Amino acid sequence: MTISTSLRQGLADELAQGGQLTDPAWRSAVEAVPREVFLGDTVYRPNGTQWEPVHRDQVGDDEWLRRVYSDTTWVTQVEGISASSAPGPVSGRPTSSSTLPSLVLRMLELADIREGDKVLEIGTGTGYSTAILCHRLGDEAVYSVEYDEGLAATAARRLQASGCSPHLITGDGLRGYQDGADYNSVIATCAVRTIPPSWLWQLRDGGSIVTTISGWMLASGLIRLVLDEEGVARGRFTGDKVSYMLARPHERPPRPTFYPHPGTTRNARVSPELLDDWTAQFVAQLAAPSAELVRTGEGIALLDVATGSQAWTEPNGDGWTVHQDGPLQLWDQVEDALALWEQEGAPDQTAFGMTVTEWHQTVWLGDPKGPSWRLPT
Repeated sequence: MTISTSLRQGLADELAQGGQLTDPAWRSAVEAVPREVFLGDTVYRPNGTQWEPVHRDQVGDDEWLRRVYSDTTWVTQVEGISASSAPGPVSGRPTSSSTLPSLVLRMLELADIREGDKVLEIGTGTGYSTAILCHRLGDEAVYSVEYDEGLAATAARRLQASGCSPHLITGDGLRGYQDGADYNSVIATCAVRTIPPSWLWQLRDGGSIVTTISGWMLASGLIRLVLDEEGVARGRFTGDKVSYMLARPHERPPRPTFYPHPGTTRNARVSPELLDDWTAQFVAQLAAPSAELVRTGEGIALLDVATGSQAWTEPNGDGWTVHQDGPLQLWDQVEDALALWEQEGAPDQTAFGMTVTEWHQTVWLGDPKGPSWRLPT
């Protein structure tokens, strides 16, 4: 038995013990697919405020394989620069990664994929999750769309090297892929601010969408939506504390340098420290979907690029002062939503659900008739 084979079996054992791998067919895929093929020989690791490329030769083959088969996300691209082509440490935001295997399998098991299903994957990335799908369903049943041409070409080569030949499409995954429709499942390995209507149109009745709903505050929630015969998709958030990079067309716009304006001032009714809570930050994002969240030295700031609106907080001894400036009263919006959530007992994300039609999308608390927030269009 090779060290790679042994490590794949060890990874499968770890995922099974953690509850992320309950289906024997998915376990077989994890044990069969060589993750090292999809990572290549170089990845990034964080180094202070930068990302440093680490090559296989620096750590040795055995240690490299142990890292490959750890349940870890490895960043492979930062600001469009692949780890293999980086001349040295790189600054900026990651733009592609090999997601930790436990999350890959969590998404696949959540989708409740069965033999004979046809799947549309949004975001080929390195190709590892695509290969897992191919092993389970066969090449003809797997369609995968990648936005980045360079990533798509590399993934295609690595999939071929691993013996997989799925349908690979280079383009905007938010448009889906009509030529392969209708699909039993759409699985997104990127986050979205709203569900693209094309995913609904290309899904069979009773089909599912598994994705993370995120936004410009970078809060996120994992959800499985099921499409009914009337073209309405519904589902509840799982409560998993997971996040993906936003789909590039949904990414945050460039943010100007923050200059705090005094604006109107009052005492805050809700502490900005509450936004350290996973669900509270998600609620804040629902309430102010066009705002970004910036953590300052003493508090937080909400910045809306489109309108120039801002809100920022500072301690005042007994509590917090909030300053608001611009046409949107951002902190008022957030504060009202957080107060409502706390009145309901401050439940976790499993108390939230979502309803999606072609015309509007809402996230609701409790049930579809409860408090709700419309997602941006």
